[in-house]
Amino acid sequence: MQDVKPILTEADESMEATLLFLDESLAHIRAGKANTRILDGVKVDYYGSHVPIANVATITTPDAKTISIQPWEKALISVIEKAILNSDVGITPMNNGEVIRLGIPPLTEERRKQLAKQARHEGEEAKISVRNARREAIDKLKKMQKDGLPEDMEKDAEASVQKIHDKYIKKIDDMLADKEKEIMTV
Repeated sequence: MQDVKPILTEADESMEATLLFLDESLAHIRAGKANTRILDGVKVDYYGSHVPIANVATITTPDAKTISIQPWEKALISVIEKAILNSDVGITPMNNGEVIRLGIPPLTEERRKQLAKQARHEGEEAKISVRNARREAIDKLKKMQKDGLPEDMEKDAEASVQKIHDKYIKKIDDMLADKEKEIMTV
């Protein structure tokens, strides 16, 4: 007798990984308020190796419109500033010799719509990935049925895969609704 649990577990893990990736992608979409995660992708040259800013400085949000970066070594101020300027963050850093500040500009209505569209696109990509995981699991179940798995077990497992799929699609929709609300809030 063949076991379908590994296939269900694999599909669930694949869909969970998609959800984590979507969360990471949405975090990098600027919503008009300070969020330290927009700096996650920015790397600085620290003694010959490229490391995230968070590894060489303390990053805080003193208010809703400012990100403050306090380097652990004064020599890093210009290096961090240059890394931010060369990145796709799109904000010009200001420094007072000790702290780098990023002022988050308010978003225009047109830019908000553009960011909401980008978030929806990321969500659609995630849904496609979840559907692909469902299809792969169902294909494996059909192959197991040909190899001797009883048809009713295959149908039950298929229904379980569909439930897992529906759960993750709902989570993606919820994440998108939250992000869209965050983007559109002035």
